[in-house]
Amino acid sequence: MKVRLEEVERYERHVKMRLAFRFGVITVTDATQAVIRARIVLPDGSRSEGVAAEALAAKWFEKSPQFTDAQNLDQLRQALDLAIGLYRDQGVDTPFGLFARTYLEQQKRGAGLGLNPLVAAYGPALLDRAILDAVGKATGQSFATMITANVPGICTTALTPDIEAAEVEPFLSRLKPGPSIAVRHTVGLVDPLTAADRPPSERVNDGLPETLEEVVSHYRGRYYKLKVGGDIAADLDRLGRIAAVLDAGVGAGAGDYRATLDGNEQYDDVEGIVELWRRVEETPALARLAKATLFIEQPIKRAVALSRSVGPLARLRPVIIDESDGELSSFPRALRLGYTGVSSKNCKGFYKSILNALRVAHLGAGHFMSAEDLTTWPGVSVQQDLALVSLLGMTHVERNAHHFIDGMGFAPEAEQRAFAQAHPDLYEMRDGKPARLKAVGGSLALGSLDVPGFAVGADMDFTSMTPMTVGAAT
Repeated sequence: MKVRLEEVERYERHVKMRLAFRFGVITVTDATQAVIRARIVLPDGSRSEGVAAEALAAKWFEKSPQFTDAQNLDQLRQALDLAIGLYRDQGVDTPFGLFARTYLEQQKRGAGLGLNPLVAAYGPALLDRAILDAVGKATGQSFATMITANVPGICTTALTPDIEAAEVEPFLSRLKPGPSIAVRHTVGLVDPLTAADRPPSERVNDGLPETLEEVVSHYRGRYYKLKVGGDIAADLDRLGRIAAVLDAGVGAGAGDYRATLDGNEQYDDVEGIVELWRRVEETPALARLAKATLFIEQPIKRAVALSRSVGPLARLRPVIIDESDGELSSFPRALRLGYTGVSSKNCKGFYKSILNALRVAHLGAGHFMSAEDLTTWPGVSVQQDLALVSLLGMTHVERNAHHFIDGMGFAPEAEQRAFAQAHPDLYEMRDGKPARLKAVGGSLALGSLDVPGFAVGADMDFTSMTPMTVGAAT
């Protein structure tokens, strides 16, 4: 199906987080989300609207200290502005064609504005979701149905010379969404671990868990993502404290846990992270954690992450790229340096995730894709991400917004009720609390995402949002 992008409305939402979240070099206490509503024209001249939402995050897409947090957010707004202009100028094309045929120009113009490839990709990532949502709503097809039937027109191009054209359709047709997915809980660098870390004067007391101990007993999940900060001694100490909680949680009924380590580019070179891992393996108190660790995520600064082999680390544990996955060619380049995995994040683009998943399937045993999070807020953002990673066959996904943000409290009550009614397996709303994810039991049920469009069965209240302004930061 070929469509034309007619108009895009841009908005923002803001929220005060219930807990501080530290990753890499930043501690976040407030958050902003971009929300868009795109109108497309279909072949018969009819029109349809679709939506998408994604966090505007500082110090992840662009970590250079020369930019303020406000400037980081404005860079993402600029990337969206560029994409809207290019897609509209492209005219009539398939949804995938709009992405593929403007990709190089988006990167080129982004570079001209000082936007790195990861930042430049943010705009198309949002826009592609809203366009496909509009297609699905117009045709009555769900996200899974559209992808398996290749309604977007996904194909090989000069951008992906390593992918054989004959592989695309068979790969897509074999995809099948799972009925549920396990939650991999994020443990940030300043998260309280035990009751001693959370004195009564600092407690939120909103009915949700506040310490890792409480998370384990409340959600009873098996998967955990542990942030490390680049200082071996400090990282070992914190991992030891985390391991004590998780090891105790096994006996408390949470199950035999699995973990991943996320370096968020905090180590200068492979030698540093190799030393950390060797020390982990040599520490008796970390024996269970070491055995439980599935892989290590982007531990090395992106300036050097794709310039040297990570073989010394990969021989100890599988390594994936995340922030270094800035371009469509990044994963193949990483493979040559010893990486065996790559992250899926909707903020990097769902077409990229699909193409990388095809690469993983072609490579076979020893290669994998992981499902990661950039604070996908409950509602549209989390639902579209869950629909993607479930369809691609992933069995657990990092989720963090349901812990650091109190459900859909950022939205009007009527909107919250609409989402809770449309997706009763995913949300609960009771006792005067906001609509919250039903993550108790360590997993999320996904059946209600099988609706026309891109996994969204309720309407957002756009009148409650703030119009987006591009170029506000200086």
